[in-house]
Amino acid sequence: MSRIGKAPIELPAGVEVKIDDNLVSVKGPKGSLDLEIDPRVSLTVDDGVVTVIRDNDDREVRALHGLYRALIANMVVGVSAGYSKELQAVGVGYRGALKGNMLELQVGYSHPVTIEAPEGITFEVPEPTKFIISGIDKQLVGQVAANIRAVRPPEPYKGKGIRYVDEYVRRKAGKAGAA
Repeated sequence: MSRIGKAPIELPAGVEVKIDDNLVSVKGPKGSLDLEIDPRVSLTVDDGVVTVIRDNDDREVRALHGLYRALIANMVVGVSAGYSKELQAVGVGYRGALKGNMLELQVGYSHPVTIEAPEGITFEVPEPTKFIISGIDKQLVGQVAANIRAVRPPEPYKGKGIRYVDEYVRRKAGKAGAA
């Protein structure tokens, strides 16, 4: 049995889960999220606990069991607490600024790069070299953060670029030089 799939999901105060055929709706203080689940997996909600149940023990259904349990748990955390990713720009002149709902980056190109926040995502720039991406959808927050990092990924020689705050960039020695 899937160890992830059989774990119950505790619902915090203010979060409610509605099940309508194959559509799961999770509503909380920060917003609401919907997910369409496979018909071979079902959900039960009682006493503030959501349990994911699978129909049979086929390999694919066992994989879906853990997958949907994790996705629904992420939705519950998202609508109650939310998710955020922090990025930092490292390099001389590398900085970002907030222009409305767009993030404008100066990262060594001849022009500024602007990234528009998709619906449900907010940008914060507490200091010019630090960016915070936040929202309720874990997948969307991670994807937007990855897209921003892809504008100028950290390079291994000087370490310049946009990186996650807790990311370690492995450095290379570079040329040995003529002696």
